[in-house]
Parts: sequence; C-alpha cells; structure tokens
Amino acid sequence: MTALAIFTRFWFPGVPMWLCALGYAVLGLGVIWIGNKAFDRLETLLACIKVAAIIMFLIIAAAAWLGWLRGGSRPALPANWHDFYPTGAKGVWASLIFAFYTFGGIEVMGLMALRLRKPNEAPRAGKVMILLLSVIYILSIGMVVMMMSWHQFSADRSPFVAVLDSYHLPFVPHVFNAVLIVAGFSTMVASLYAVTTMLVTLSEDHDAPRIFAITKRERKVPIYALSLTAGGLCISIVLSLLIPGKIYEYLTTAAGLMLLYNWLFILLSAGRMIKFTTWGQFKRFTAMLLIILAVSGTAVQRSSRPGMFISLGFLLAIGLIVLMMNALWKKNDRKRSSRLPQHNE
Repeated sequence: MTALAIFTRFWFPGVPMWLCALGYAVLGLGVIWIGNKAFDRLETLLACIKVAAIIMFLIIAAAAWLGWLRGGSRPALPANWHDFYPTGAKGVWASLIFAFYTFGGIEVMGLMALRLRKPNEAPRAGKVMILLLSVIYILSIGMVVMMMSWHQFSADRSPFVAVLDSYHLPFVPHVFNAVLIVAGFSTMVASLYAVTTMLVTLSEDHDAPRIFAITKRERKVPIYALSLTAGGLCISIVLSLLIPGKIYEYLTTAAGLMLLYNWLFILLSAGRMIKFTTWGQFKRFTAMLLIILAVSGTAVQRSSRPGMFISLGFLLAIGLIVLMMNALWKKNDRKRSSRLPQHNE
C-alpha cells in the first residue's frame, strides 16, 4: 500500500499517503468481497497489463539503445568491474533480499492450483511463469541501470518512470506509472486473498477459531476471515500515521522478511511430506541456503538491521505460540481419548 501511495502521488502530490493507502485497501477488499470469479478475472487482466507494460518498456529502451530517441543518456554496458559492482560484494549481499521480494506473492500459485481444471499441470505452469518473470525482470532492470546512474535512484519515485521521463516522452511516464499502480494493486489483492484463504483453511482444520470458516451470501464470502484481514489493514494504515517514519520502516522490513521465513518453512516441511530425488534435495537445500544468505544480508545495512532483529522477535513469538498451542492440542487429545469407552478383550 505504501508503494501504491507513492506512485499515486506522482499525479497528486498533495494527497496524504494514508488516504491513498486507505482507498486501495477498500478497493482490494471489495474485489475479494465480490467473489472468486471476479478475483480470477481481475488477476488475469492485471497480469496481462503488467507483462505488456514491461515489454513496452523494453521496446522503448531498445529504441533508446539504437539512438532513435532524443534526451536522456544512451544505454551503455558497464565499462569496468567497478561500474558493474559499484559497492562490491557487500552491496551484492545486502541487495540479494530485493531479488527475493521481486517474487513476493508467488506462493499464491499453490493456493490457486487446487482450483485448476488440471491440477497436475500446476508444476509446469509454475516453472514457465518463474522462467518468464526472471527473463523479463533481468532485462528490464538491466536496461534501467544502463540508462540511469544508480546514484539518481530515489525511494520516492519509480526508477522506470524516472528513466522514461528523462527522454521527454509526454505520455509514456504517466502510462507506465498507471501500470505500476496496477501491478502493485494486483500483488496486494493476491496477498489479501492468500491471507484470507489460509485463515479459512486453518479454521476448517480446527487450527483456528471455527468462526473464520463461516461464509455468507451466495458468493460464499468468508465474512469473518475477511473482516480480520480488513482489521489488519486498518491497523497497518493507522500505524503508518502514528509511528515515526524510521520505526514504521523497520516494521515493514520485518514484515518483508517474514515472507522469506515462510518460504524457508515451506522448504523445511516439504522434506517431511514429499520424497525428493537427489536433484530435488540439492535444489531444496540450495534454495534454503540462498534465503538464509539474503536474510543475513539485511544485517550488513544499518538501515535494515533493526528490521531484521524485529523479524526475529516476531519469529520467536510465533514459535512460542505454536509450542503453547501444540501442548494444548495434545492435552485436548488426551482428554478425548480418556472419554472413549474402554473395551476389554
């Protein structure tokens, strides 16, 4: 929501960020409220728009490379090793986390796979999607850093919009900014859907209060689970207003790291549920090593270090809650077993 608010202020700099965030939160919840069919259609449409926008950027960048556009600077490859790695190995280590953030929300594919007509095609679809996204992201980000010095990048403005604006194209920066909003909104809606769906699943498995599995209306919307998600969004917006900027930045960094912890736990638990081949085990352990490397890289930067410590605190709190709940579940199981009639042989 913060990124969406920043992009929106490209057009409306006087509008408070919290108001923009609130508007997008309401729209996102509205999409889920309408139902699964609306969610599927919207996500398909937004995905097409996102891919088309990146391809459009690559075409414009290629035109600039060939010298067909005026203004800006002609894209150029790094002249030496220092230009390729201006901050050295430390900078690469610290920035590895952002490569993982690029694929944030991809776990939604696992939730959506159950609704496919042919669920057995989900692994192949996932591989194709990851390969396609990797190629597009590498090409587009590579063109950005070749068209503009990394010193000119700012957190207050999209680098894609900044690059296109330097070529004095009257409409392209605005179109691309709109597409970035579409992309961010799509990711936000997918995340809201994933959180709500997981809450319903936990409730159906008796790992969360049963009230969250209750659905109402013909569209079978989980009203109570969605209400809890909406409450979390409201708290996030209020915290962005009340908490000083640095502390809020630390909390959002911690939240981003929790996403990677989630992937790490999926990989850890997969070893107990799936029988992997030797190659599969190699990929699994390599992925876990890269995640740990990315998380540890946040300790290198002074600005992200507090966020990492906060995320570890969250992780510890969740672990303690799980241990307490596990003890409670075992106690309840023993009580149920003691109530069963005993049959003598």
